[in-house]
Amino acid sequence: MSAAPAAVRKFKAVCAYDGTEFYGWQSQAGGNTVQDFIEARLAVILKTPTRIHGSGRTDSGVHSRGQVFHFEADWPHPPATLLRALRCGLPAGIQVTRLSRAGADFHARFSATGKRYCYRLYEGFALPWESRYCWSLGNRRLDTAAMAEAAAHLVGEHDFTAFGANRGDGSADNPLKDMRRVAVSRRGRRVTITFEASGFLYKMARSLTGTLVEVGLGKLTPAEVKAILTSRQRTEQIATAPAKGLWMERVYY
Repeated sequence: MSAAPAAVRKFKAVCAYDGTEFYGWQSQAGGNTVQDFIEARLAVILKTPTRIHGSGRTDSGVHSRGQVFHFEADWPHPPATLLRALRCGLPAGIQVTRLSRAGADFHARFSATGKRYCYRLYEGFALPWESRYCWSLGNRRLDTAAMAEAAAHLVGEHDFTAFGANRGDGSADNPLKDMRRVAVSRRGRRVTITFEASGFLYKMARSLTGTLVEVGLGKLTPAEVKAILTSRQRTEQIATAPAKGLWMERVYY
């Protein structure tokens, strides 16, 4: 008599990571990505190679509080048991914060309805334990009112081609995105830009941040940001902010 088929189940997980030491989220030949480490740990627990599927890629140096991924596994025990096992063997810079069973039709990427990113800036020289998580602006100061005025032009459904970048792997994404919120907030020397949209192009959040910082420094006007957006052409006016200040905060479903 043949053995009964494995009871394969789908699981949804949320993880946080400090992106400083990793080469981004997505698995690559050289290893040292967040996906590589999680898959290696799952292979030990489940005793079989297990592919995980993330809600999206983050670049080398980008951090996350709420990256979502899913995978399938023959795991008959409670999800909490798998979560405890998964947490034990990961590098200190990665932590799986939640794990639950998911419906058969759930997909971490294709089921997502939106994402929230935050970019953190510091007017001055951030202390060593903060500088890896924000962009220190040194002696420069930002006009956050002008930045907020420019940010208002980005809200709504637009073609964001001007703020995207070529991955160099032949992949392409629909440049039409619904930007639901762009907020510029200040707390002392700390300035945060929050983006919520239906999706983001490659390096879009960092390009938008770099452009808004140019406005804050008086190098661009809010009207010029609107013109760049409608031109759908990436130009030298668009600066890309450093990866270390960017955080993936949440994925919406």
